[in-house]
Amino acid sequence: MTKLHIKKGDNVIVIAGDHKGEQGKVLMVDVEKQRALVESVNLVSKHTKPNAENPKGGILKQEAPVHVSNLKIVDKSGKPSRIGRKQDEKTGKSVRYSKKTGEVIK
Repeated sequence: MTKLHIKKGDNVIVIAGDHKGEQGKVLMVDVEKQRALVESVNLVSKHTKPNAENPKGGILKQEAPVHVSNLKIVDKSGKPSRIGRKQDEKTGKSVRYSKKTGEVIK
């Protein structure tokens, strides 16, 4: 199983494509397809029939997945950063850290 540099709940910025420069929170990550759903980024129009949740039906705006290679994590300073992995001295577990600032990302 491959590990990705992005997890659910991370704040990310889009670095390539039509939505370059937009920021948002990761809502879901699909590891097999290497795609992530980012809040209010890559909105598409979905046509729906009337149903119990939406009695009128119509056109809904919803997020579509973005490839993880087009995303970069935004660290606490608010700047995009690459991600590295290292072992935590206290617990011995692998943790992600910002290569720009060196701080551990929760």
